[in-house]
Amino acid sequence: MDIESLIAKYDRRVPRYTSYPTAPYFSDVVDGGVYAGWLGALPDDTQLSLYLHVPFCAALCLFCGCNTSVARRAEPLISYANTLIAEIDLVADAIGRRAAVRHIHWGGGTPTALPAELMLAITERLRQRFDVLENAEIAVEVDPRTLSDQSVRGMARMGVNRASLGVQDFDPAVQQAVKRIQSFETTADCAERLRGVGINSINLDLIYGLPMQTTPGVAATVAQAMRILPDRVAVFGYAHVPWMKRHQSLLPEDTLPGPAERFSQRQAAADAIVASGYRAIGLDHFARPDDSLARAAEAERLRRNFQGYTTDDAPALVGLGASSIGGLPQGYMQNATSVPQWRKAVQAGRLPIARGVGLTAEDRLRRDVIERIMCKFAVDLDDVVASHGVTRADLASASAGLDELARDGLVQWDGRRVAVTEAGKPFVRAVAATFDAYHRPESMRHAATV
Repeated sequence: MDIESLIAKYDRRVPRYTSYPTAPYFSDVVDGGVYAGWLGALPDDTQLSLYLHVPFCAALCLFCGCNTSVARRAEPLISYANTLIAEIDLVADAIGRRAAVRHIHWGGGTPTALPAELMLAITERLRQRFDVLENAEIAVEVDPRTLSDQSVRGMARMGVNRASLGVQDFDPAVQQAVKRIQSFETTADCAERLRGVGINSINLDLIYGLPMQTTPGVAATVAQAMRILPDRVAVFGYAHVPWMKRHQSLLPEDTLPGPAERFSQRQAAADAIVASGYRAIGLDHFARPDDSLARAAEAERLRRNFQGYTTDDAPALVGLGASSIGGLPQGYMQNATSVPQWRKAVQAGRLPIARGVGLTAEDRLRRDVIERIMCKFAVDLDDVVASHGVTRADLASASAGLDELARDGLVQWDGRRVAVTEAGKPFVRAVAATFDAYHRPESMRHAATV
């Protein structure tokens, strides 16, 4: 089947599979009380990862799909930081001990929208209530346009050792369309300042499928980005969901690239990054061969969570802050998305969980299969079911979809082993979806496959 036909058939809306079940299928059955019980039941030797969500930015980019808002005054930031510190105490109290932490990820929004002194205060409380290991990875997402020297120095004092810089696209016409004006010089200077204080691991985030983007333009952005010498690069497809993010309706939809052009942009970016000496990691990440992400992929230790592809294999991910999502051995949970609702719960002494899902044995089986497909592009179903102590009957519903994918050349499938072909890799989310018992093909709650 030619590429145009594949795109027409398989470029449908499917989850990104950063969890399974995916977030649209969470419910209010899981609340703060359930979460407290799950935290208290964690074995004493459980190591944690922490995700801190900061839902504030200096300005709103029209393409943004994050839970964020514009903060123009200091008071909301101070209030948010104080509430986050109080939530840290609630979680630590529920765990009942000073648990070890090996990953901390600050996301948003723009975490550095918080003044340096507030980020330092939050970090101090984390270190008081948790045992942050000496070799822990501490990562912060950064907007190069607004990162002050004070914040750079503060990040160094916090022990930050990885920074992710939002780039998206360097083309002035694209930047004007999405209302994010950011020069190459600003971005390169940001990376240099971070490296100057010892934050040497730099990630860059790029996006294809934006208004006004072209394949040559995306390739030109990649060429500029490579001059910054990042350790990792992520290349995400823009998710146009104006029914969920109303500000996206302000984008000039008639300038959005179509499916075939999006595919071309994705391939051009991937080809240029690989040609620069980087390893392709999973669906949309790239890393230097000596980077820990590349080494994890080579050793088949790559994992996938709400931050995407990661080396983080901690069994418990604790989300902190409004809308943050976490995952424990028992299930997933998400905080209230509204800052006032989140703050009200914390001030009342309650864990601010709004929804979640407890995992069944079948969920764990399908999650394992989907993660292997997303991370390794292959899975031996007999091995998986044996490790879960079940039979292949629990996965029988996937057979018809796999047969069709095999006929179209996207997978090799012998009735036991699924291996995604080179042609199928851009459509790997569609392959994973054959094992998703919750997904409905007509759903509009997800981004397009490519």
